[in-house]
Amino acid sequence: MWLEFLRVRLAFIAAEPILFPRGKPGNVLRGGFGSVLHTIDRDAYASLYEPPRALSGPSGLRDPARRFVFRAAHLDSRRIAPGESFHFDLHLFDARREWLDVVKAAFDRLGQEGIGASRGRAHLTEASQELMRISLDPPAESVPHLSVEFVTPTELKSRGEPNGFAALFARARDRVSLFASPPPEIDYRRLGEEARKIAMTRCDLRQVHAMRRSARTGERHPLGGFTGTAQYEGELREFLPWLDAAQYTGVGRHTAWGQGQIRIQRLPHPADDSVSDGPSKREGR
Repeated sequence: MWLEFLRVRLAFIAAEPILFPRGKPGNVLRGGFGSVLHTIDRDAYASLYEPPRALSGPSGLRDPARRFVFRAAHLDSRRIAPGESFHFDLHLFDARREWLDVVKAAFDRLGQEGIGASRGRAHLTEASQELMRISLDPPAESVPHLSVEFVTPTELKSRGEPNGFAALFARARDRVSLFASPPPEIDYRRLGEEARKIAMTRCDLRQVHAMRRSARTGERHPLGGFTGTAQYEGELREFLPWLDAAQYTGVGRHTAWGQGQIRIQRLPHPADDSVSDGPSKREGR
């Protein structure tokens, strides 16, 4: 099984001052992208923004998921001066179509209309894409220790402890399963039971509170969650590929505009001195 997606990088030079609000760079980009895409390519808009609702499967899989993720956390609270360059990434979970031209057209238009809270104009200078394939096969060796960094605010729905491993794995599994190829055939109940056996050995998390205002309805919605680092211990080998892939899909709510971004790292056994290399196969084309 694989997670296959297109990683698109878009680079700009600011023509006017551009402000990316605190906690909202991905949300600002997502809103502008959707508005422009709706006017220039209705088919692309329907494919990325209006996927069909799943009829079966775990509850986390049934709600339609937009088929893209912004990676723009490095722009948080940034003020871009005229003449300054900036970039962000867009992950597109539909590699069956050539997306680069329509994405370039959309962001070229958005740059002309204005980006960010200040609606500053910018010139699109580069757009490139790379086909990424992330293996969902577990590694052969045991994985007893793992660190997870919650880079952007993460909100996980859970009946129990929201910061526990079972909740994290369930949301990673649900999110990655939406885009995996072929669709995974896994024992959800068994994996859930095994996930509850994983212990959290360190928890350095903090709550982040933020709000966003819908340009369409004018309503305000919470846009927060927790950030920080947690460490887990147990037999993590079977869960590792799902968490590895979730680094690219995000976990929890509001992943389309960059919430729920995680980074994972295998930790050495206490008796070891070195940290293992990357957790799974990554292939870029």
